[in-house]
Amino acid sequence: MFDPDIAPSGTLLGLLQRGRGDGTLHALAAPRAEALAALHHCVLHDPRHDWQLENRSLYYARLHRALDGGLGEIEQHLFGPEDLLDPAEERTGLALSVLGHLAGYGREDALKLLHRYAASGANWSWALDELALRADDAALLSLREPVLARFPAGSEGDTALAAAVRDAYEPRPWRLWGDRADDTSRAAARIRAAREQGSFDRWQRQLRPAGPSPGWSVEEVLDWVQRCFDGHPSQLRYEAAARCLAAVAGPEDRPRIVDAALGGPEAARGAALRYLADQQDPDALDLLDAGASSPSAVVSEAALRSFERMRSVAALERARAWAHRTDAVGNAAAGMLACRGGLRDADLVLAALRRTVRTQGADAPDLWTLVDGAGRLRIGCAAPVLRHLYRETSSSRLRGRAARALAATDPSFAAGFAVECLWDCEETTRELAARHAAIGDARVVEQLRRLAADPAEEAEVQTAVRSRIGPED
Repeated sequence: MFDPDIAPSGTLLGLLQRGRGDGTLHALAAPRAEALAALHHCVLHDPRHDWQLENRSLYYARLHRALDGGLGEIEQHLFGPEDLLDPAEERTGLALSVLGHLAGYGREDALKLLHRYAASGANWSWALDELALRADDAALLSLREPVLARFPAGSEGDTALAAAVRDAYEPRPWRLWGDRADDTSRAAARIRAAREQGSFDRWQRQLRPAGPSPGWSVEEVLDWVQRCFDGHPSQLRYEAAARCLAAVAGPEDRPRIVDAALGGPEAARGAALRYLADQQDPDALDLLDAGASSPSAVVSEAALRSFERMRSVAALERARAWAHRTDAVGNAAAGMLACRGGLRDADLVLAALRRTVRTQGADAPDLWTLVDGAGRLRIGCAAPVLRHLYRETSSSRLRGRAARALAATDPSFAAGFAVECLWDCEETTRELAARHAAIGDARVVEQLRRLAADPAEEAEVQTAVRSRIGPED
């Protein structure tokens, strides 16, 4: 996760960092040098809070293509000294993905830059994955020796090579390098051995599971999850332990599990709370309320997540009683009403939405379910808050949810934000816009045609586009 410095939403840089459609439209209307400077800043300084969840690469590649930008800044970024000092893939991943899309649009200079970086850059595996989708066999074959040179001969190098082959996102280069029957070179033999080793490693892990066995008791499951947490605090396994408890626990074990939920060690308590919630235990709601107030982040998170999973009428009624609270329990209760409540709960969901925006800002995690709920319940009074979130949030995924809620609550959406959304960085938002944007705007028809003809566009978006325009349009 990142903590990027996001510019104000009314600036060109702020619009581009957020991936908004207006960012593209403003960039095309701005002086070219200013637009390119803002674009390069985004590509070289990834603005996403979660680079594994949000999309930006195609959005930036399309704008780069429209501005006919050069690759000098990206080249300096990739081959600068920081590449040796900071080899983390987050530093260069966005730039490499943008190059991949530009190569897909026919930019030979982008393809050559990816080839150079795959041969010598720190994040070579990402560049190799991009090339696997776009380069021909000859270009990929020329990279075999430079890539294998990263793994010196010997047990340590062979182990690292096996891991690289096993974890490759795109297997095409490795298959090309090792699958030719007439290739008897040492390099091909090493790659074939690495692929076999990866398969053998997976087989060994399956033969030696580290989790609970069928004969374990409730006490042993609770001890196991706590040992796992003590050894690796970042790996929370209370959900898996709760499933194990469901398999081994009987009615006679309930007192022990309730005791663990009341005051057991952190991970064991979390597992007990999840189990009782899943079993709809009559004491579960009170135990979850107590657990949510625990000073332990593990226990409080387990309690809140377990409550949110409950589907009973009693849980829904308790959520209505808790939704007025301003703590984490109140937020979880409002989230449950947003997902499962009825029209009678619209005021509670709207109040929680307004309170969360006011106290936590436009990027609060609790907003996701509340925004969805505002759209599901068609709360018309929520439209002003949703429009504020659409403009201000730095999360392109949350903005897409706000757009979907606006489509259900705001009569002006089709002629307003839906038009901008046709240029959005998220394909789901573009798909929504393709279904709702008012055709009367000339820009809409032109952009729909452009999306329909773009080979890089997602199939779902193009299907939505074709439902709005025909061959004669």
